[in-house]
Amino acid sequence: MARPPNYGQQRADVNRSKQAKKEAKQRERDEAVARRKATGQDLEPEAGTDVDADKPARD
Repeated sequence: MARPPNYGQQRADVNRSKQAKKEAKQRERDEAVARRKATGQDLEPEAGTDVDADKPARD
């Protein structure tokens, strides 16, 4: 006689594989950010520049 399927175990397997894939994708993104920062290609606004400098001040 065959055993009934263990749906809880199947769901856990799927969730584990989804989590592993998600972590691998995040790791790749983090490595890409680290590479950009190392080469100086990460474009960040300078601390001294004010984006709203051309707008008139409100009183």
